[in-house]
Formats: sequence, structure tokens, C-alpha cells
Amino acid sequence: MTATSAGTRPDLVRGIRRWDFVALIINITIGAGILGLPAKIYALVGAYSVVAYGASAAIVALIILCFAEVSSRFSGAGGPYLYAREAFGPLVGFEVGWLLWISRLASFAALCNLFVDYAAYFWPTVGHGLGRAALMAALVSSLTLINLVGVRTASLVNNLFTVSKLLVLVVFTSVGLFYVDWHAFSFAVPPTYTSFSGAVLLLIFTFSGFDVAAIPAAEIQQPQRNVPFALFTAIATVAVLFLLVQVVCIGTLPNLATSERPLADATQQFLGPLGAAFVAAAAMLTALGTLNALMLTGPRLLFALAEQGQIPAVFGATHPRFRTPHVALLVSAGLKLVLAISGTFIYALTLSTIIRLTYFALTCAALPVLRRRYPAQPAPFRVAGGGLVALLCVGLCVWLLVSSKGNEARDVALFAAGGLGLYFIWNRRKPVPS
Repeated sequence: MTATSAGTRPDLVRGIRRWDFVALIINITIGAGILGLPAKIYALVGAYSVVAYGASAAIVALIILCFAEVSSRFSGAGGPYLYAREAFGPLVGFEVGWLLWISRLASFAALCNLFVDYAAYFWPTVGHGLGRAALMAALVSSLTLINLVGVRTASLVNNLFTVSKLLVLVVFTSVGLFYVDWHAFSFAVPPTYTSFSGAVLLLIFTFSGFDVAAIPAAEIQQPQRNVPFALFTAIATVAVLFLLVQVVCIGTLPNLATSERPLADATQQFLGPLGAAFVAAAAMLTALGTLNALMLTGPRLLFALAEQGQIPAVFGATHPRFRTPHVALLVSAGLKLVLAISGTFIYALTLSTIIRLTYFALTCAALPVLRRRYPAQPAPFRVAGGGLVALLCVGLCVWLLVSSKGNEARDVALFAAGGLGLYFIWNRRKPVPS
């Protein structure tokens, strides 16, 4: 696969309009992470969590500009895996694809834990021990079966999940702001450097999703104008909404730092049990929609790696009846369940974020590499001062990676080493196609 300028490809149609792209980014960015993170961030930096949201949004805004330019050169599937493979070669591309798959496992595990936390509002026995493991097993099995038999999620169902996300957050913030106790905000004691950088690291997960949303940049109408507009409009909208959620949680929930269900617990403070039940149910629906999307997309990364000849061909096998990548799906599902049961929301979330920052940095670094390699094929969307922006983004990603906790960073390194071993073992048997 070689980089290609979408402007020279007659088979690509620029059918995505400005507000279509805004909606796409907002839809992907508002995930279930916002339902659990307000408490975790507050426990780290207190009222300065509102500052951490702003810092995270600014970092993400720069990174997505790099993604927009790099992705506009490609029309194939694979996202960051494809970019790294083209810019830095098959080995780096494989590691990115491998870690991208691991990050989907970790994201699933994090949100699975969050789903169980909110389910425990209605059924406390599933919040711990055997009940927790049983609910996770039932959830993973059900989603695996749905995706195995090839059932297509109708656009109406997808819209339902999207509307539920927006409805929960808009209702929560609109009503909750009237009940905020502004005396709960104290900025007298600033957080430590370690706490603040750790908070920003976790919030990168909340703002993620643009790595998927930026892929169709080559099919957007007037990308030079509409891509920057959509990216900044979407990230500003989401940042304001997330910031208001944090403000309401801080101002209405005295024990925010220890809450497992911050939005539901805060709602109970100002709307009572019915309001809390509504938020908990909607949160479960939101998490379920994201979990289904992860179950659908994650195994396709293994499938793509197998198609490129970079892992054994068995992972590229499709079910003879349902025509789904059943081997990749079953292997992924089993590992998701193990990671969900053995880990916690924060552990799995941090693991996923560290991996994402790794391929974010590589995608940003690919921007100047591809510019030099294909000077006669400029990207349809070009970032002004792209080299400096890419350098700044790589530096920010490195800063956040250095700030990560030892256990999660160690586990990511172990996953990367495992992928490296698999790469060399497999490639001793079969050369990787260029």
C-alpha cells in the first residue's frame, strides 16, 4: 500500500459536508468514558480538574490536525496501522497495528467495568465478586454472538445510542447547573505536577475517537476549509459539554472522589432516585453501544494484519456460514473478558491511553516523513506549519507517556515485546509483503 493523494483518485467522492463531519467527530468522541472519569479526575486534582479538561482538549486539538493531514493521503483500511506502515516500514506498522488491537481490548475492558458499576445501581450483587464476573461473561458472550452471526446494527439503533449519550449529558448539565454549590470549588492548593499530568493522561481517553473520525478526511468537501472548522468546532463542543459535566459533579456531589457512578450519584442529589435511575440506565445504554462498536471493530485489526501477511492466516479466516472473521472475533472476545475481570476501570483505561498516545505520536511523526517522501503528491488537507505542529505533538505525547504509571507502562512494554516476538517468529516462516 502506498500513500496516495485523494485529489488524484477519481473513485473517491467528496460527499461529507461540513456539518456531517462535525457530527461524526462529536458522535465518536462522546464515549462512555465521561460517565466514570469525573470522579477519578477529581480524586487526582480536585477543582483543578476543570483546568485539566482544557489542557487535554488543547493537546487533542493539535493532534487531530496531524491526523487530518496524514489520513487524507490514504483510501485503504487500517488507520494508524496503515500510516505507520507506509511512513516507517512493516515492522513499525505491525507494532502499531498490534498495539492498536490491544488498546481496543483495554478500552473494552475499561467500559465493561464501567457498565457493571452502573448496573450495580439496580442490582448490587453484580458490583463485586462472582456476580461481577458472571455479568461480564454474559455481556461479552452476548456481544460476541451478535457479531459472530453477522447481525447488522441498523442505523436507527446506532442513532439511539448516539441520542442517549447526548440526552444524558445535556439533561444532566442543564438541570444540574441550577443546583451547583459554587463554594465547593477551591483552587487555593494547586495539584502536584505528577497528579496534574496524570489527570491529563486519563482525559486523553475521553477525547479520543478522532483517530477513527479523521480517516475520511479525503472525502470531505473543501477539506482545506471544512476539516479545521469541523475539528475545532467538534472538540470545542465536546470540551464545553465535558467541562460542564465536571462542574455539576463537583458542585453537587460532596463525595465525588469516591463515587463509582458519579453522574448517577450526582443526579440523585438534585433529582432524587428517579433521576439517578434514569442516568444509570442511560449510562448503561451508552456503554453498551460503545462496547458493541469495540466488539465489531477490534477483531478487524487482527483480520487486517492477517490479510497483510503479518500474522498467521488463520486470523483472517471467515466463518463459512456467517462470513464473519470468527477466529479473530473469538480470540479477541476471550482476551477482553480476561482483561475486564482481572483489571479495573482506571487500569484498563490508562493502559488504553498509553497505547493510543504511542500511535498518536507515530502518526504525528509521519506527517513530515510523508511530506518529504511524496513532494509531488501534497495531501488534500495540509496543516500550516505542519512540521512544527507535528514536533510539538510528539513532544506532548512523550510528556504524557513519561507521566504514566509504572505498572501500566510496564504492561504496554510487555505487550509490545510480545508483538515483536510474534512478528519475528512469523516472518521467519513467511516474508512480509512490502
